[in-house]
Amino acid sequence: MKKIIFLAVIMLSINLCYARPVKTGIEVLRDQNFKILQGKRVGLITNPTGVDRNLKSTIDILFEAQNVKLVALFGPEHGVRGDAHAGDKVDNITDTKTGLPVYSLYGKTRRANADMLKGIDVLVYDIQDIGCRSFTFISTMGLAMEVAAQNNIEFVVLDRPNPLGGEKIEGNLADSSFISFVSQFKIPYIYGQTCGELARMLNEENMLKKKCKLTVIKMKGWHRSMNWEKTGLEWVIASPHIPNKNSSYFYPVTGILGELGYLSIGVGYTLPFQLVGAPWINAEKFASAMNQLKLAGLEFRPIYFKPFYSVFKDENCQGVQIHIMDYRKAKLAEVQFYMMQELAKLYPDKVVFNNANKDRYNMFDKVSGSDQIRLRFAKNNSVADINDFWNKDVENYLKISKKYYLYK
Repeated sequence: MKKIIFLAVIMLSINLCYARPVKTGIEVLRDQNFKILQGKRVGLITNPTGVDRNLKSTIDILFEAQNVKLVALFGPEHGVRGDAHAGDKVDNITDTKTGLPVYSLYGKTRRANADMLKGIDVLVYDIQDIGCRSFTFISTMGLAMEVAAQNNIEFVVLDRPNPLGGEKIEGNLADSSFISFVSQFKIPYIYGQTCGELARMLNEENMLKKKCKLTVIKMKGWHRSMNWEKTGLEWVIASPHIPNKNSSYFYPVTGILGELGYLSIGVGYTLPFQLVGAPWINAEKFASAMNQLKLAGLEFRPIYFKPFYSVFKDENCQGVQIHIMDYRKAKLAEVQFYMMQELAKLYPDKVVFNNANKDRYNMFDKVSGSDQIRLRFAKNNSVADINDFWNKDVENYLKISKKYYLYK
């Protein structure tokens, strides 16, 4: 009986642990009665992912707070209310709900100018990132930190979980000649930090043009081993093709390959970033080849699909759906390179870099952070040729980034 009671108590403790969601930065700020913002005119950089655990928008929370003077909103890619498609320019508008001016950081400029910042004492950043260098929200954050520094404005990051957790680091640092809005900073493709931790590192490691006065409002209850499912938080669509909590896991799995527009990666179908296919692929053969690699934590299932839009619209396609069976063991980003390798073996006449539109190479290189991934791989269509370059910066980056960790 004692043993049964003991086990029941343990199970109850586990259930209670998972029943309590991570407390995000906006909730911690509210618990502090917005002390850091009192007496200051506030500009808020956010989008629909900026919510509390009850899905109330940070815009509304700050706008309704008696001791906060919210005066302007700033919209990244997709806009403050998420009404702009991927890559579409965002215009300056008036927010219909609050009547506040909304300034675009993804339109004519990606940096706030002096007119936008007039009268603002502090910029607050609250956006859910997905842990991958090429997702543009962290670029917006870093550039906004530079602008804040140049205009003597405080910068506050309301921290949120990295959906990929804080233990995965994959990929080379972006080379200087390939810095762009999809690789704005010299960090790995998967960088293993929260946006607050990343902000601290950018600020202290001279990765910005000018150091800003930075405050990070830490979360409560988040640990590095947590991927999104362990946070107890609801997922809010981060962009049109990141619709659910699983999407953030798969974005780095096929996102680099998808820049070539040569193979479908599920964008335009119901499984964005979760599959790779084409009309000329035999699903069974491709799945068999991928499974024979025995990539840790991964399984590949034959799939048959017809995209509704984008690559191979209305064409019958075959390919593989990627299944992450053991998240901790799986290396995410290198999967796409193995798929390119196996397709080259199965279909020598369909080798990616012999057939893809060369106009897309530039974007592939920017997202890769270098042209070396493309050039080295193209020699023999072999992952072995890029492994050293892909992994060369991981160990050193871990040493540097650890200095700015806020969570265990």
